[in-house]
Amino acid sequence: MNCFDDHLDGCVSQSQRERERAVMDPAHNTSAAEIGGSNGNATVSEDDSKESLDQVINSINKSLVVLHQLHLSLSSSLTPSSQLHLLPRLNSLVSELNSISKLSEKCNIQIPMEVLSLIDDGKNPDEFARDVLNSCVARNQATKGKTDAFKELRKHILEELEETFPDEVDKYREIRATSAAEAKRLAQSQTVLPNGDATVKSDL
Repeated sequence: MNCFDDHLDGCVSQSQRERERAVMDPAHNTSAAEIGGSNGNATVSEDDSKESLDQVINSINKSLVVLHQLHLSLSSSLTPSSQLHLLPRLNSLVSELNSISKLSEKCNIQIPMEVLSLIDDGKNPDEFARDVLNSCVARNQATKGKTDAFKELRKHILEELEETFPDEVDKYREIRATSAAEAKRLAQSQTVLPNGDATVKSDL
C-alpha cells in the first residue's frame, strides 16, 4: 500500500506541475477554453487576476489531496470507522470545488483546448507550442511560394504585354507609380495611437 501511495503522490505532483505550467503559459491560438471571465462589466486588474489565479491553484491542490484521501478510503475495505471520515472529506471536496468556481470568475486566462488534451493524455504541453510553430513555418513557406509564383507570373505577363502594347504598359506603370506614391504619403500622414486607432495629420 505504501508503494502505491508513493506512486500516486508522484503522479498527482506531476499532474499539478503540468497544469500549473499550462495555466501560466500565454495562450496561442485558435480555439481556446476560457477559465473564468469578466465579472459583469468590471475590468479585473492584472494583480487581482494573478492573486485569484494563485488562489485557484491552491484550491486545485487541496482538491487533489482530498481526492487522493477519498481514493484511499474507497480502495480499502469500508468499515464503520472509515465511513466516519468519508462524509467530511466529501464535504471538503465540494467546498473546494465551490471555491474554485467562485475564484475563477476573477481570472481572465485563455488556454488552448489542445493543451488540456495533451495534459489529460499525460504528454508535455510544450508539444503544443512546438506543433503550432512548425505549422506556422510550413504555412509561411507555402504562402511565400504562392507569392513568388504570382510575382513571376506578373513579370512574365508585363514582358509579353510590353512587346505588344508598349504605350499602354508605360501608362500602366505611371498609374502604378502614382498610386504607390499616394499610398506612401497617406501612410506617413497617419499616426497610430496606443489604442490602435489612427489619426491623420492636418495639412495646415
